[in-house]
Amino acid sequence: MTANTPTPAAPPPDPSPPKVDAGKLWAGGVATAVVVALIAVAGIVISRALLQIYVLAPEGDGVWNTAGIWYAAAVAGVALIATAVAHALAVSTPSPMKFFSWVIGLATVIAAIAPFLSGGELGAKIVTAVLNAILGIAIGSLLGSAARSAIRSAQVKANAAAAGMAPPPDVADPS
Repeated sequence: MTANTPTPAAPPPDPSPPKVDAGKLWAGGVATAVVVALIAVAGIVISRALLQIYVLAPEGDGVWNTAGIWYAAAVAGVALIATAVAHALAVSTPSPMKFFSWVIGLATVIAAIAPFLSGGELGAKIVTAVLNAILGIAIGSLLGSAARSAIRSAQVKANAAAAGMAPPPDVADPS
C-alpha cells in the first residue's frame, strides 16, 4: 500500500439496540433475587446476633422476625424490578449497560442514604445503610453480568443465523 491508497472504511456501527436473550436475562434476575434475599437475611442475623444492633424491628423480636422476612422479600422484588429495567433498556436504548449502571448506582446511593432520613438509633441507621449499599452493589454486579451475557448470547445467535450457520450450543459466559 502507498500513502495515497485509501483504507477501506469500517462499516458504520449498528445504531439499533442490541438483541437480548430474555430467558437468560430473567433466569439471571431470579437468581439475583434469591442471592440478595439471602444477603439480607445474613445481614440481619449478623447485625442482631453478633453486633447486637436491631435493625427493622425492636430488640425483643430476637434474631428472626417478620420485618426481616419482609425486608428480604422486598429486596428480592427490587432485584426483579431491576431485571425489568435492564430488559427494557436492552431492547430500547443504545449502550443499555451504561444506563443500567447509572440507574443502579443512583438507586444504591439513595437506598444507602434513606435510613438517615428517619428516626431511630444511629447504629441501626448505619447498619441498614451499609446493608442497603451491599445489596445495591450485589444487584448491580450480578444482574449487570447476567444482562451482558444475555445480550452477548442473543448477538452471537443472531450473527450465526445471519451467516447461515447453526448457533453454538452454549454461548453463555461461564463466569
